[in-house]
Amino acid sequence: MAPRKEVFEGVEWRIRVAADGSSEALVPATGLARKAWLGLKGLISGFALKVRMFVKKAWDVGTNDPRKVIHCIKVGLALAIVSVFYFMRPLYDGVGGNAMWAVMTVVVVFEPTVGATLYKCFNRVLGTFLAGFLAVGVHWVASQSGERVEPFVVGASVFLLASAATFSRLIPSVKSRFDYGALIFMLTFSFVAVSGYRVDKLFELAHHRISTIIIGSSLCILVIMLVCPIWSGQELHSLIVRNMDKLADSLDGCVTQYFYQSGEGTNSKEEATDNKLQGYKCVLSSKASEESMANFGSWEPSHGQFNFRHPWKQYLKIGASMRSCAYCIEALNSCIKSENQAAKLIKQHLGSGCLKVSSSSSNVIRELAETVKTMKKKSSTTDLLAEDMKSAVQGLQNDLKTIPHLLNPSAIPGNKTLETACSEATTPTVTLMELVPVVTLASILIEISGRIEALVDAVEELAKLADFGINDDKSKHSKMTDKTVSDAKKQTDGTMKALQRV
Repeated sequence: MAPRKEVFEGVEWRIRVAADGSSEALVPATGLARKAWLGLKGLISGFALKVRMFVKKAWDVGTNDPRKVIHCIKVGLALAIVSVFYFMRPLYDGVGGNAMWAVMTVVVVFEPTVGATLYKCFNRVLGTFLAGFLAVGVHWVASQSGERVEPFVVGASVFLLASAATFSRLIPSVKSRFDYGALIFMLTFSFVAVSGYRVDKLFELAHHRISTIIIGSSLCILVIMLVCPIWSGQELHSLIVRNMDKLADSLDGCVTQYFYQSGEGTNSKEEATDNKLQGYKCVLSSKASEESMANFGSWEPSHGQFNFRHPWKQYLKIGASMRSCAYCIEALNSCIKSENQAAKLIKQHLGSGCLKVSSSSSNVIRELAETVKTMKKKSSTTDLLAEDMKSAVQGLQNDLKTIPHLLNPSAIPGNKTLETACSEATTPTVTLMELVPVVTLASILIEISGRIEALVDAVEELAKLADFGINDDKSKHSKMTDKTVSDAKKQTDGTMKALQRV
């Protein structure tokens, strides 16, 4: 009995029987200290989780684009070099306590690309020099006018020059190239002019500030050009090539998705098609990036295959031509999502022509992308693909002309093909709402082909202005042409088989 007694003595009873026969668990009361500890523990664990998620996101950003990490290192390097002015007595004595302006210049003007940094450095130096020169002149004129008139002269000069500089920022040609310089001009002139009314050594103040800004700008230029430089022109060139590829993929994806309704596609294929469909949106949203890159590229020196006077503005014309095509693709996408379903007979009749036009048009865009990428002049392949696109458009137009006869085959008694198609359709009755979607899509495809011709002309103009090299690799282009035609034929045949199964 002794061992059993010890067992019962070690048991903690947690069941309490109520008066009505029900039972409930007895939980020991939690003290205030325990509640505080649990709350603090939850806060610590939540903070640790947020820190871990932030580190993971930062790591993903660095691994996805290592150039961002390199840019951070370059900024730190430039600041470390410019901070030497505070530790080297001869340099510190030369510029005095105004060496802080060099540090501020590095922080403000250092940008990820060479062109953007050169743009800010030049504008900052030019704006500071002009503002300092005018401020000294205004201060001299004000000091010669007497103590009573001097405040009014300084105030009037600040009002007039600040108003003129602000107005210049509203002019498009000035804004694109000297907007930052006008801003720096207003800040520097106001600072130096107003300080000159209180400070006796105005010339020395202006001299120190201009000197430190030149030193900071020079260090930024050296670091940005010598340590893993990122060129704005190269970024614009690559962006145009990528947008062309995305435009071609979107064109193929839209038309294929519209006619390919066999229901045999897997989820992975559907996701790939959706990604292609979204490519045209990148073209539509890249206008601001293209303009800024073209502006910064004009400030860059000769590098790689790009000369100092490279026609960066022509890339903007190519981008505008691509956006005009992208707007049509957006209309194609709206046709896919339309609630009005097209008649099967009309869809089968126009499916082959639409697919040929989309395939040949996308092949022309891809060939243009290859031309821009390799910086080689247009080869015979481009002409062949352009002719193939024109012939496909002509065939689609002929198919559109035969739609009335297809709906009324008795109008042409000798056409066996149309009679056969109509007999297979078992005397179809096609309403106008069933006819409009496919005809709209075909019309948009014809419009896209016309806009692609304008894109071809823009690329030819770029090749002429930039003096692209001559592409003499005929065997490569002949193989590429054969491969392109065969791929287009396979895609069209596969989609037409799917249409026949519908």
